[in-house]
Amino acid sequence: MRRIKLTVAYDGTAYCGWQIQPNGITVEEVLNRALSRLTGEEIHVTGASRTDAGVHARGNVAVFDTASAIPSERLAYAVNPFLPEDIVVVKSEEVPAEWHPRYQNSVKTYEYHILNREMPDPLRRRDSWHVSFPLDLDKMRAAAVHLVGEHDFRSFCSIHTGAKTTVRTICSLDIEKSEDLITIRISGNGFLYNMVRIIAGTLTEVGRGFRTPEEVNDILDAGARKQAGATAPPQGLVLAGIEYEQ
Repeated sequence: MRRIKLTVAYDGTAYCGWQIQPNGITVEEVLNRALSRLTGEEIHVTGASRTDAGVHARGNVAVFDTASAIPSERLAYAVNPFLPEDIVVVKSEEVPAEWHPRYQNSVKTYEYHILNREMPDPLRRRDSWHVSFPLDLDKMRAAAVHLVGEHDFRSFCSIHTGAKTTVRTICSLDIEKSEDLITIRISGNGFLYNMVRIIAGTLTEVGRGFRTPEEVNDILDAGARKQAGATAPPQGLVLAGIEYEQ
């Protein structure tokens, strides 16, 4: 048996997230079905990040075990014809049998996209959050500074989280604007349930003037979800990539 690592990109609009569940089709389910058809085996992939319904990815990672003789680097080309157009395996490679995508030291990078203009763009409705009010990027960047580093992010995660600890480290948090598209790019050693979307929602409230940048420290100290901003909608979120320590 060999263990194969996949780098997977997908448009999450049509899916109920990554993880298999009874209420709808998921990315994991579609991958399992395609790989099983390709190899003639019963394949079950294990993903690095269980993205939510409507969330996208350019670089999610998954592994599976197979006895197939297809060369590891060719598996991506072989499986893509069995996948719908909104899911693509962009890379495949062999890894050691004990390698697990969730238990390696890594840095995950997410992007949150905000379309900041008066009228929505129907061509961007699937991959960005339309905010019609002007946003002050300088204030948003000033607020973001308070989130970088190791903190208890209990205020910035869903109350339904099952995490043993809510302490996480954000390595970088950058906010850029190109024409009318604002990109919040955040990298860290791990993220809590809805953490990036709550951060995006809170920074947007700062940008609108509903909160001051300094209030972010108070939100962190409070340790209560109700103190942070609204959860931004899923379609603006993209798992950009995962970098693993060699």
